[in-house]
Amino acid sequence: MKPAPSIVFFTVASGAGYGLLFWLGLLRPTGLLPQAPAFALTCLGLSLLLITAGLLASTFHLGNPQRAWRALSQWRSSWLSREGVAALLTYLPALCFGFALVSGASGLAVAAGLLAALGAAVTVWCTGMIYASLKPIAQWHHPILAPGYLLLGAYSGMALLAAVSAIGGVVGGPASFIVTLGLAGLVLKLAYWQIVDRLGPAASLASATGLEALGRVRPLDPPATETSWLMREMGFRVARKHAAVLRRICLLLGFVLPMLLSLFAGQFGGGLAVLALLLAALTVLAGILVERWLLFAEATHTAALYYHG
Repeated sequence: MKPAPSIVFFTVASGAGYGLLFWLGLLRPTGLLPQAPAFALTCLGLSLLLITAGLLASTFHLGNPQRAWRALSQWRSSWLSREGVAALLTYLPALCFGFALVSGASGLAVAAGLLAALGAAVTVWCTGMIYASLKPIAQWHHPILAPGYLLLGAYSGMALLAAVSAIGGVVGGPASFIVTLGLAGLVLKLAYWQIVDRLGPAASLASATGLEALGRVRPLDPPATETSWLMREMGFRVARKHAAVLRRICLLLGFVLPMLLSLFAGQFGGGLAVLALLLAALTVLAGILVERWLLFAEATHTAALYYHG
């Protein structure tokens, strides 16, 4: 399928923002992060900025962005609607969290932070399920997809948290989290690629037409005489050699370099650690941008069968 820049940006930005919000709300009460309100407010502001920018970008993919609110009404049956409802509801505890930090209400800050973390996880799960629920796209309709969204969101959020935490003087714990989550993400991504590479076509011209008993089936005439929206969106293909190169870039930027930089930061500390973790956060985001572009580009909708056979 054709990767839409707005959706690629949305899934990466909102995933990182929700991941940062999740870790902030979950870990701050444990004392593993700097306890200064300014630190938490900085992380909270960054997470809400990424979340809001991602959600706004997603509306550009709609035919009528001004009617985006109508998608919220189908939450009983639509994962897209559930995602929208969860995203809006998550703003409430997140804003309460910010109010509690400013006012010094520590008990409210803990409760609101944990609720915001829960909302962040639910929203990212709904985002993953939007794609995992699509049966016509075999590369997405798999149990590994939604957990992958959760894991990579948590990973990119932790990379951002570690970078801000290093500026606040705390390096060791967050840096080690990057390594752990990076290894888990690397294993999951390699497993996913192995799975999709082994997938056969969900259907063929013969099975779609019910003429399998007659042998090979091919159309006598093309279904269209000129390029259409369907062909541009559903019939997009990325060359196998280009996909292989992009996969290597994804692994290098998204996982290998950030883990090495995090190990370096944990060993040396100081200004070098801050620089290393800032670079780690940037490379994680760059790598996941490539990963998300590939996730769309390598997906094959069964509608393309009638154009490519």
